[in-house]
Amino acid sequence: MSTTDTITAPPLGGPTLPQERRMVTSIPGPRSQELLARKAAAVAAGVGHTAPIEAVAAGGGVIVDADGNSLIDLGSGIAVTTLGNAHPKVVAAVQAQVAQFTHTCFMISPYESYVAVAETLNRITPGDHEKKSALFNSGAEAVENAVKIARKYTKKQAVVAFDHGYHGRTNLTMALTAKAMPYKSGFGPFASEIYRAPLSYPFRDGLSGPDAAKRAISLIEKQVGADNLAAIIIEPIQGEGGFIVPADGFLPALVDWCRANGVVFIADEIQTGFARTGEMFASDLFGIVPDLITTAKGIAGGLPLAAVTGRAEMMDASHAGGLGGTYGGNPVACAAALAALDAFENDGLIERAREVGDILKQRLTTLQAADPRLGDVRGHGAMIAAEFVDPATGEPDAALTAAVAKTCISQGVIVLTCGTYGNVIRFLPPLAITDDLLHEGLDVVAEALSST
Repeated sequence: MSTTDTITAPPLGGPTLPQERRMVTSIPGPRSQELLARKAAAVAAGVGHTAPIEAVAAGGGVIVDADGNSLIDLGSGIAVTTLGNAHPKVVAAVQAQVAQFTHTCFMISPYESYVAVAETLNRITPGDHEKKSALFNSGAEAVENAVKIARKYTKKQAVVAFDHGYHGRTNLTMALTAKAMPYKSGFGPFASEIYRAPLSYPFRDGLSGPDAAKRAISLIEKQVGADNLAAIIIEPIQGEGGFIVPADGFLPALVDWCRANGVVFIADEIQTGFARTGEMFASDLFGIVPDLITTAKGIAGGLPLAAVTGRAEMMDASHAGGLGGTYGGNPVACAAALAALDAFENDGLIERAREVGDILKQRLTTLQAADPRLGDVRGHGAMIAAEFVDPATGEPDAALTAAVAKTCISQGVIVLTCGTYGNVIRFLPPLAITDDLLHEGLDVVAEALSST
């Protein structure tokens, strides 16, 4: 255990929890074991968990469990608590809204905060064209609605997604998602008119961005045809697929082809959005302007909210009542989002994401130089991945990845795995984490790798 970092007020907000890794019991401790036993008896088996703990408090860069253990959080609830848990601006906004009203349904009696969120998204998303937004509850719901909007606007049906892509667990988004286990296996049949194209994966395909785009476009033209294609949907940096960063020129070439052929380009920025990559949106890294952009996760500081933002003429293609939902744009979530968006714009979080990314890349590339099992380090900002391989063959090493992650959690550092082949550890720390705490977490990762 290290207590070198005992700052009790994280610089970017959150509860005043000691910012330390503290191991009181083994993990899981007795109280956490009690909850996990109740979970096994009461919760569907399909709902898994990564860290075997009962969380009771979180803030800054730590999660505290019921046994008093304080774990370093390098996952942010899968990129949701980017601000840090219980950010004071979000807490204050939520408390004020809950005291005022919790729900009216925006489609019944509208309220200002929904409109204000839409106005902010229209302003901060890439491009200076006229935009409109619609709010929903989850990332998958945003993706479903983006596809609906594209089909309505183009009067075409086919949709192309990409290898390694992840877009959700609903029926349509399962069809868009590339990975069978655990997301799709046994849950078919899936939605029709969904096609898949090859992604740019520089570590594995060795292609330039333009060449990878040419390969993808050739397949799309042959197997789908632009006359039938409503939309292309892609994560500018893959999330669940392994934080794959496409080669320079890949995304702009796809956008240009879409523009020339009347195809809607949808950027799924659900995991990459809101300062995570060191820009407000990952599309900004590649100089692209999507027609439609889907957002969720970090948008509301931990509350459920999602959005589709896009060209006004596309967003207005749907008839009245064609978009919406009972809870979409819930007033409490909208209040949280306005506070979170204010923090993203005004509290130096984009710069902080770059600082976090510099630390992650420096430490991980140092590890890579000493251990050939760490095949690739990639990403932008506070969204960095390490891909583990068999050094003799370059083949993915999922067993090593799982073992390193399990050891880290047992030592009080929460890390998440991902990747089509299960051989990637993704680093998504909250931006409220201190440098000392981040370094300590990476020390544990290095120790876990060396001991495995």
